[in-house]
Amino acid sequence: MAQCCYPPWSFGERVETAESAVSVVNRRIHAVITNFYIDALNLYYRALRGTPYRWLDLRALAETLFPDDEIRGICYFTALFDARPDDPAQPERQRTYLRALATVVGFEAHYGVIRPRIKTRRLAEPVPGLPEYVRILDSEEKGTDVNLATRLLVDGFSGAYEQAVVVSNDSDLASPMRYVRDELNLKMTVVNPDNNNHTHRDLADSATYVRRLRRSHLRRSQFPSTLSDAQGRFTKPPTW
Repeated sequence: MAQCCYPPWSFGERVETAESAVSVVNRRIHAVITNFYIDALNLYYRALRGTPYRWLDLRALAETLFPDDEIRGICYFTALFDARPDDPAQPERQRTYLRALATVVGFEAHYGVIRPRIKTRRLAEPVPGLPEYVRILDSEEKGTDVNLATRLLVDGFSGAYEQAVVVSNDSDLASPMRYVRDELNLKMTVVNPDNNNHTHRDLADSATYVRRLRRSHLRRSQFPSTLSDAQGRFTKPPTW
């Protein structure tokens, strides 16, 4: 009787391929349904400002951070900037980036407001004979953290996710995060975008898991320089 023989390397290769296929299927079946809640200004000022990674694809970032999860929603909490004398093109750059984000599957933008303020501040090194205090033009963002906390809780109550990921190092978000973890019994992960500072203790104490956003994550998660939507083609801002 003839025997059917496979070379050891061939047989082993077949087994490895089959096992890999089963592993992939199992990961997909048991993938954790995950929503992202991104504090846009915190992300920008702590991780993106002054870097070549501002043309950031948030879905690609989410899938880079959690490759085995099912990313359902990407909720982005920001505010629209007005032109400033020192940076008149800022609103146009922001609109272009929001247009890019609108091409992302599952993306939603939620807006707070930027309010200009005139504040009085004491000089760090007053000059003798001159005023110690100066008036400065400042701006304050309002509503972003409240919007994020509200959406995080509403989605948790409605069963929209099995895991929520908050991208921020703002300790004001600790209370709603703790509620999601302890009262709703859902996974609560915080991703700290600040490479220079530890995750705030209140956030770490309110999370199931704590992760750090690395430059390598940002580098691997960039949009192509040119994108298309229903309005046509558009490109990354030249100064980015």
